[in-house]
Amino acid sequence: MAVALASAGHDVIITYHIQPEMAKEVVSTIRELGCKATALSLNLEANDAIAPFIEALKNILLQEFENRPLSFLINNAGMGATIPFDKATESDFDRFMQVHLKSVFFLTQQLLPIMQDGGSIIQISSGTTRFCVYGYSIYASMKGAVEVLTRYLAKELGPRGIRVNVVAPGPVETDFNNAAIRSNPERKQAMANMAALGRVGQPDDIAGVITFLCSKESGWITGQRIEVSGGITL
Repeated sequence: MAVALASAGHDVIITYHIQPEMAKEVVSTIRELGCKATALSLNLEANDAIAPFIEALKNILLQEFENRPLSFLINNAGMGATIPFDKATESDFDRFMQVHLKSVFFLTQQLLPIMQDGGSIIQISSGTTRFCVYGYSIYASMKGAVEVLTRYLAKELGPRGIRVNVVAPGPVETDFNNAAIRSNPERKQAMANMAALGRVGQPDDIAGVITFLCSKESGWITGQRIEVSGGITL
Protein backbone atom coordinates (compact mmCIF):
# COMPACT_ATOMS: atom_id res chain seq x y z
CA MET A 1 0.00 0.00 0.00
CA ALA A 2 2.71 2.48 1.00
CA VAL A 3 4.84 1.43 -1.96
CA ALA A 4 1.88 1.92 -4.31
CA LEU A 5 1.46 5.47 -3.04
CA ALA A 6 5.17 6.12 -3.52
CA SER A 7 4.95 4.72 -7.05
CA ALA A 8 2.33 7.39 -7.69
CA GLY A 9 4.81 10.03 -6.56
CA HIS A 10 3.77 10.53 -2.94
CA ASP A 11 6.06 10.79 0.08
CA VAL A 12 4.96 8.38 2.81
CA ILE A 13 5.00 8.05 6.58
CA ILE A 14 4.08 4.55 7.72
CA THR A 15 3.28 3.26 11.18
CA TYR A 16 4.08 -0.15 12.59
CA HIS A 17 3.77 -2.04 15.84
CA ILE A 18 5.07 -5.61 15.72
CA GLN A 19 7.07 -5.78 12.47
CA PRO A 20 9.84 -3.14 12.61
CA GLU A 21 12.05 -5.00 10.14
CA MET A 22 9.28 -5.05 7.56
CA ALA A 23 8.72 -1.34 8.13
CA LYS A 24 12.40 -0.64 7.50
CA GLU A 25 12.27 -2.67 4.31
CA VAL A 26 9.23 -0.74 3.06
CA VAL A 27 10.92 2.59 3.85
CA SER A 28 14.02 1.50 1.95
CA THR A 29 11.95 0.46 -1.08
CA ILE A 30 10.11 3.79 -1.13
CA ARG A 31 13.34 5.75 -0.94
CA GLU A 32 14.68 3.74 -3.87
CA LEU A 33 11.67 5.01 -5.83
CA GLY A 34 12.87 8.57 -5.20
CA CYS A 35 10.30 9.51 -2.56
CA LYS A 36 10.78 10.45 1.06
CA ALA A 37 9.71 7.91 3.66
CA THR A 38 9.99 7.20 7.34
CA ALA A 39 8.36 4.84 9.84
CA LEU A 40 6.98 5.54 13.30
CA SER A 41 5.98 3.05 15.96
CA LEU A 42 2.35 3.16 17.12
CA ASN A 43 0.67 0.64 19.42
CA LEU A 44 -3.04 1.39 19.25
CA GLU A 45 -3.84 -1.16 21.96
CA ALA A 46 -2.44 1.36 24.45
CA ASN A 47 -4.90 4.04 25.61
CA ASP A 48 -2.19 6.67 25.90
CA ALA A 49 -0.38 6.00 22.62
CA ILE A 50 -1.95 8.66 20.39
CA ALA A 51 -0.73 11.89 22.02
CA PRO A 52 3.01 11.02 21.98
CA PHE A 53 2.64 9.67 18.45
CA ILE A 54 1.15 12.98 17.28
CA GLU A 55 4.08 14.87 18.78
CA ALA A 56 6.59 12.54 17.15
CA LEU A 57 4.78 12.90 13.84
CA LYS A 58 4.84 16.69 14.04
CA ASN A 59 8.60 16.59 14.67
CA ILE A 60 9.14 14.27 11.70
CA LEU A 61 7.07 16.54 9.45
CA LEU A 62 9.13 19.52 10.58
CA GLN A 63 12.53 17.87 10.31
CA GLU A 64 12.14 15.64 7.22
CA PHE A 65 9.12 16.88 5.25
CA GLU A 66 9.49 20.69 5.24
CA ASN A 67 6.63 20.93 7.76
CA ARG A 68 4.10 20.05 5.10
CA PRO A 69 0.59 19.02 6.20
CA LEU A 70 -0.70 15.50 5.73
CA SER A 71 -2.45 14.95 2.43
CA PHE A 72 -3.79 11.48 3.10
CA LEU A 73 -4.61 9.33 6.12
CA ILE A 74 -5.11 5.59 5.73
CA ASN A 75 -6.48 3.93 8.85
CA ASN A 76 -5.22 0.40 8.30
CA ALA A 77 -4.20 -0.76 11.79
CA GLY A 78 -5.97 -3.86 12.96
CA MET A 79 -5.82 -7.46 14.09
CA GLY A 80 -7.85 -10.57 13.57
CA ALA A 81 -8.98 -13.56 15.57
CA THR A 82 -11.62 -16.22 15.10
CA ILE A 83 -13.74 -15.96 18.26
CA PRO A 84 -17.12 -17.72 18.32
CA PHE A 85 -19.85 -15.46 19.71
CA ASP A 86 -20.58 -17.72 22.69
CA LYS A 87 -16.86 -17.80 23.60
CA ALA A 88 -16.18 -14.06 23.28
CA THR A 89 -15.17 -12.25 26.46
CA GLU A 90 -15.51 -8.65 27.51
CA SER A 91 -11.73 -8.41 27.26
CA ASP A 92 -11.88 -9.57 23.62
CA PHE A 93 -14.57 -7.00 22.89
CA ASP A 94 -12.68 -4.15 24.54
CA ARG A 95 -9.43 -5.02 22.77
CA PHE A 96 -11.04 -5.06 19.32
CA MET A 97 -12.97 -1.88 20.03
CA GLN A 98 -9.79 -0.11 21.16
CA VAL A 99 -7.85 -0.95 18.00
CA HIS A 100 -10.54 -1.03 15.33
CA LEU A 101 -12.90 1.75 16.42
CA LYS A 102 -11.80 3.96 19.31
CA SER A 103 -8.29 4.51 17.95
CA VAL A 104 -9.64 5.25 14.47
CA PHE A 105 -12.01 7.84 15.90
CA PHE A 106 -9.52 9.70 18.08
CA LEU A 107 -6.41 9.36 15.92
CA THR A 108 -8.33 10.84 12.99
CA GLN A 109 -9.74 13.60 15.19
CA GLN A 110 -6.32 14.59 16.51
CA LEU A 111 -4.68 14.52 13.09
CA LEU A 112 -7.21 16.89 11.53
CA PRO A 113 -5.31 20.07 12.53
CA ILE A 114 -2.30 18.94 10.48
CA MET A 115 -4.28 17.65 7.49
CA GLN A 116 -4.54 19.82 4.42
CA ASP A 117 -7.87 20.92 3.03
CA GLY A 118 -8.79 18.83 0.01
CA GLY A 119 -7.11 15.75 1.43
CA SER A 120 -8.37 12.18 1.63
CA ILE A 121 -9.06 9.80 4.52
CA ILE A 122 -9.45 6.11 3.80
CA GLN A 123 -10.80 3.65 6.35
CA ILE A 124 -10.02 -0.02 5.88
CA SER A 125 -13.08 -2.09 6.71
CA SER A 126 -13.97 -5.62 5.67
CA GLY A 127 -16.20 -7.62 3.40
CA THR A 128 -17.49 -9.25 6.60
CA THR A 129 -19.75 -6.27 7.22
CA ARG A 130 -21.77 -7.57 4.22
CA PHE A 131 -21.35 -11.35 4.50
CA CYS A 132 -20.82 -13.44 7.63
CA VAL A 133 -17.72 -15.40 8.56
CA TYR A 134 -17.89 -17.71 11.57
CA GLY A 135 -16.12 -16.25 14.59
CA TYR A 136 -15.97 -12.68 13.28
CA SER A 137 -18.89 -11.16 15.21
CA ILE A 138 -16.70 -8.75 17.22
CA TYR A 139 -14.38 -7.85 14.35
CA ALA A 140 -17.17 -7.23 11.85
CA SER A 141 -19.22 -5.23 14.35
CA MET A 142 -16.33 -2.82 14.88
CA LYS A 143 -15.75 -2.51 11.15
CA GLY A 144 -19.45 -1.82 10.67
CA ALA A 145 -19.19 1.01 13.17
CA VAL A 146 -16.23 2.43 11.24
CA GLU A 147 -18.34 2.42 8.08
CA VAL A 148 -21.01 4.50 9.83
CA LEU A 149 -18.33 6.81 11.23
CA THR A 150 -16.98 7.28 7.70
CA ARG A 151 -20.25 8.73 6.45
CA TYR A 152 -20.38 11.17 9.36
CA LEU A 153 -16.79 12.25 8.76
CA ALA A 154 -17.49 12.73 5.06
CA LYS A 155 -20.38 15.04 5.95
CA GLU A 156 -18.61 17.01 8.68
CA LEU A 157 -15.28 17.36 6.86
CA GLY A 158 -16.85 18.14 3.50
CA PRO A 159 -16.58 21.92 4.02
CA ARG A 160 -12.79 21.47 4.12
CA GLY A 161 -12.87 19.44 0.91
CA ILE A 162 -11.62 16.37 2.80
CA ARG A 163 -13.00 13.19 1.29
CA VAL A 164 -13.59 10.16 3.51
CA ASN A 165 -14.23 6.69 2.11
CA VAL A 166 -14.18 3.03 3.08
CA VAL A 167 -12.27 0.28 1.32
CA ALA A 168 -13.66 -3.12 2.33
CA PRO A 169 -11.42 -6.01 1.25
CA GLY A 170 -12.60 -9.56 0.87
CA PRO A 171 -10.24 -12.47 1.57
CA VAL A 172 -6.67 -11.32 0.94
CA GLU A 173 -3.57 -13.49 1.17
CA THR A 174 -1.61 -11.66 3.90
CA ASP A 175 -0.38 -12.26 7.45
CA PHE A 176 -3.78 -11.19 8.85
CA ASN A 177 -5.24 -13.49 11.55
CA ASN A 178 -2.08 -15.59 11.67
CA ALA A 179 -1.98 -15.90 7.87
CA ALA A 180 -5.27 -17.78 7.99
CA ILE A 181 -5.59 -17.85 4.19
CA ARG A 182 -1.96 -18.23 3.16
CA SER A 183 -1.28 -21.06 5.61
CA ASN A 184 -4.42 -23.05 4.79
CA PRO A 185 -4.61 -24.13 1.11
CA GLU A 186 -8.03 -25.73 1.58
CA ARG A 187 -9.50 -22.56 3.07
CA LYS A 188 -7.85 -20.46 0.38
CA GLN A 189 -9.38 -22.59 -2.38
CA ALA A 190 -12.80 -22.59 -0.73
CA MET A 191 -12.79 -18.78 -0.59
CA ALA A 192 -11.54 -18.55 -4.18
CA ASN A 193 -14.45 -20.75 -5.24
CA MET A 194 -16.88 -18.29 -3.61
CA ALA A 195 -15.55 -15.33 -5.61
CA ALA A 196 -16.83 -14.32 -9.04
CA LEU A 197 -13.25 -13.83 -10.18
CA GLY A 198 -12.21 -17.24 -8.89
CA ARG A 199 -9.35 -16.29 -6.60
CA VAL A 200 -8.52 -14.64 -3.30
CA GLY A 201 -7.08 -11.15 -3.25
CA GLN A 202 -3.47 -10.00 -3.19
CA PRO A 203 -2.17 -6.86 -1.43
CA ASP A 204 -1.78 -5.02 -4.75
CA ASP A 205 -5.49 -5.50 -5.44
CA ILE A 206 -6.23 -3.32 -2.42
CA ALA A 207 -3.32 -0.91 -2.83
CA GLY A 208 -4.42 0.11 -6.31
CA VAL A 209 -7.87 1.15 -5.11
CA ILE A 210 -6.39 3.13 -2.21
CA THR A 211 -4.01 4.90 -4.58
CA PHE A 212 -6.98 5.83 -6.76
CA LEU A 213 -8.83 7.26 -3.74
CA CYS A 214 -5.77 9.44 -3.06
CA SER A 215 -5.76 10.79 -6.60
CA LYS A 216 -7.48 13.78 -8.15
CA GLU A 217 -9.45 11.38 -10.36
CA SER A 218 -11.47 10.39 -7.28
CA GLY A 219 -12.13 13.98 -6.26
CA TRP A 220 -15.93 13.60 -6.49
CA ILE A 221 -16.12 10.46 -4.34
CA THR A 222 -16.81 10.71 -0.61
CA GLY A 223 -18.81 8.86 2.03
CA GLN A 224 -18.69 5.65 0.01
CA ARG A 225 -18.01 2.01 0.83
CA ILE A 226 -16.00 0.34 -1.93
CA GLU A 227 -15.78 -3.42 -1.56
CA VAL A 228 -12.71 -4.95 -3.15
CA SER A 229 -13.47 -8.63 -2.87
CA GLY A 230 -13.43 -10.20 -6.33
CA GLY A 231 -17.20 -10.53 -6.14
CA ILE A 232 -17.30 -12.94 -3.22
CA THR A 233 -20.73 -14.37 -2.33
CA LEU A 234 -22.56 -12.44 -5.05
